[in-house]
Amino acid sequence: MYVADSRASTSAASAEGAVRPRAGRRRAAVAPTVLALGAVSLITDVSSEMVTAVLPLYLVTGLGLSPLGFGLLDGIYNGFSALVRLIGGHLADRGGGRHKWVAGFGYALSAACKPLLLLAHTLTPIGLILAADRTGKGLRTAPRDALISLSSTPETRGRAFGVHRAMDTAGALFGPLVAFLILRATVDGYDAVFTVSFCVAVVGVLVLVLFVPNGANSARTKSGADGARSQATGTAPQGISEDTAPRPTLRAALALLARPDLRRVTLCALLLGLATVSDSFVYLLLQRRLGVPDRWFALLPLGTAAAFLLLAVPLGRLADRVGRWRVFLAGHGALLLAYALLLTSWHGTALPYAVLLLHGCFYAATDGVLMAVASESVPEELRSSGLALVQTGQALARFVCSLGFGAAWTAWGDRTALTASTVALALCALFALTLRRPTPSAPSEGLA
Repeated sequence: MYVADSRASTSAASAEGAVRPRAGRRRAAVAPTVLALGAVSLITDVSSEMVTAVLPLYLVTGLGLSPLGFGLLDGIYNGFSALVRLIGGHLADRGGGRHKWVAGFGYALSAACKPLLLLAHTLTPIGLILAADRTGKGLRTAPRDALISLSSTPETRGRAFGVHRAMDTAGALFGPLVAFLILRATVDGYDAVFTVSFCVAVVGVLVLVLFVPNGANSARTKSGADGARSQATGTAPQGISEDTAPRPTLRAALALLARPDLRRVTLCALLLGLATVSDSFVYLLLQRRLGVPDRWFALLPLGTAAAFLLLAVPLGRLADRVGRWRVFLAGHGALLLAYALLLTSWHGTALPYAVLLLHGCFYAATDGVLMAVASESVPEELRSSGLALVQTGQALARFVCSLGFGAAWTAWGDRTALTASTVALALCALFALTLRRPTPSAPSEGLA
């Protein structure tokens, strides 16, 4: 009876997405690989967020693009990486643990695109440059997240992703501030921002090459630990069948969608992404509501980044304890509140602080937590590919949302467009809540 009750309670905890450490087991610290990747992401985000902070104003005010034209470019910037994420994940898995080098190529490609913005002044070349930049992001994201997952234990995976996202967001906090200072200190402000952004991105690539170990080492170490544990318990290592491990082929990667747990996660990420308004549009809406001067526009992302930075680790640890899927859906609830505030007639001085706090809370509760959720449904040999499937669905959905929101803004105005997105997000969140509800007949499909 005791064994049966223990198994039932373990299954219930797993189904809710919470992974509890074994009794008497000391909580493991965050792996050095996670810290090194966090440093790379911090530096790289300083570079990329410098550009992101000024890009909406540069395109809409400086180059005179319509909201529809900006929506197209913003969709490319945020969604084009979806086309290559599967390729990046597959190359990292098939290369026998070449996660570091695939990610490094992605970082280098994005860095090379920064100075090209100095030469582009029309829609087509800017779109091509942004597409190349997002290709680099698409190549690096899944291998990087796979490295984090492979170097962490299941009990601390939410915290590991939270630490990484916190360091990443520290860069997102400094990037807009650096862009703001450059715009105030120089005459050709935009050109100076793009130049400094390139130099910082190069530093990020060097840190990756010098200080991040290769994925093969992390995977081999973790596999060895799992193997030793399996000899002691008489079970197969986690994520690997007793017969044979899946081969890292593209067909095997796509076949991961046959797993009910991963398929549900991917579908939920896609649906919720279809109603998630781009950050740039949120900042443009705030500027129009409050009449923020152009010179202060680059500081708006600081509010989101500050909230993300403060909440990423606490919410990651909370997700490990109470259930990652609960925290993930609660993050979308915070985003709904932010949209609702933008739709009200309130124009108080606290409005931007409240909206940006909720916006940052949304990212802290969803970005790394989603990857921690998906990691438990994918074997080690296909970890990059499996995470890329989820990221691809989400990125494609956000690409479609940017196009649709820009078109709706152009045709009917920003308020109507945001109202439609708010209703759609509420409906998708309700559907995700029912879709991810665990069933007693399949406790093994619950996600950590």
